[in-house]
Amino acid sequence: MQTNFTTEQLADPDVAASEKILRACVHCGFCTATCPTYVLLGDELDSPRGRIYLIKQMLEEGKPATRDVTTHLDRCLSCLACMTTCPSGVHYQHLIDHARAHVEETYRRPWHDRTLRALLAFILPHPKRFRVALLGAALARPFRFVLPPGRLRAMLDMARDVPGPDATDRDGVFPALGRRRARVALLAGCAQRVLAPSINAATIRLLTRHGVEVVVTGGCCGALPHHLGKVDPSHELAASLIGQWVAELDGEGLDAIVVNASGCGTQVKDYGWMFRDDPALAKDAARVSLLARDITEFVTTLDLPAPSQGSGLTVAYHSACSMQHGQKITREPKALLQAAGFTVREPLDAHLCCGSAGTYNLLQPAIASQLKARKAATLAATGADLMATGNVGCMTQLADAVGMPVVHTVELLDWATGGPRPEALGSR
Repeated sequence: MQTNFTTEQLADPDVAASEKILRACVHCGFCTATCPTYVLLGDELDSPRGRIYLIKQMLEEGKPATRDVTTHLDRCLSCLACMTTCPSGVHYQHLIDHARAHVEETYRRPWHDRTLRALLAFILPHPKRFRVALLGAALARPFRFVLPPGRLRAMLDMARDVPGPDATDRDGVFPALGRRRARVALLAGCAQRVLAPSINAATIRLLTRHGVEVVVTGGCCGALPHHLGKVDPSHELAASLIGQWVAELDGEGLDAIVVNASGCGTQVKDYGWMFRDDPALAKDAARVSLLARDITEFVTTLDLPAPSQGSGLTVAYHSACSMQHGQKITREPKALLQAAGFTVREPLDAHLCCGSAGTYNLLQPAIASQLKARKAATLAATGADLMATGNVGCMTQLADAVGMPVVHTVELLDWATGGPRPEALGSR
């Protein structure tokens, strides 16, 4: 793609980086076939290729974002399926991130939109605030039917009962059982810590039982405000985590930084890029990114023993977009589940998004509900006994739609190798 940026514009490192990405696009259109919003809406401007044109024009003109451009960019899920499909290696992830930051800086949204986005960025990255918000939503849920279809009703629909805290729901060091084989940091997370503390608990049990010392560190990775275009809050959260992890690296050392929410994993692995121009953090951010591993990536290195308790269950594996497209992890989760004694099946539309996408199902509920219904139908068509995935957002999105129990992959691996039966399975 030919670009026409001025020398002064290219002096901005973000513009210079986006210009290189734009020039890599050859207009081939392969991305349209795998873009969920284009598949649903059929609008070229709601495809990656169309959005690339809009971003190019917006950045070249150097003008504030318009309402129309913002509408089409807001409809992007950041599922990154286009990056998997693209034969030219267009790094759409970094391009859409830059565009969203430009929109946030230059476009004044309607007051209700600004308020909702500000609330999401204020509440979701902080577990205590999120827990209080969920308790409030539980009180309001019986009155949801008086609300018109839209964002407020979608928020109440998505709200879940708050599970009680697990004994492992704390920061600190969890020693390896027996001889220590490795030492890792585990990202405790934010929303997941409230919605499904059982995931961290299963992760800690699985790792410590197999000789891994686990250092649990708190805090949000910054992904939620990052995808809202809120650069400063996102960077502040990320910088805090980087500081905690570097202290461990320079202290007793770490063999890996383990993340069990694939959306967070994609973000942490991008820290090196996020802080590339920050002289104070660039080196440490790059160290963190290189050490980051999804839980299934790391567990693969442990050579788990044969399952100690067979299940005979068939699992519908839903590969989160942040897992298969963001981190390019496709083989490990399925191989681990099969080795643990489960039969694994995938839906026919495995490459397409379920509509969760961070806060997307709250900000774009109409599109998200269509994607959810389609994904739930294809998962149910597998005839599986339960669904497993590696991202809490997908779990929350699909739990009430697939007609089967929904668990995290690590909960099944923990169960198969000596841990407790996942609570979601009940007596199955």
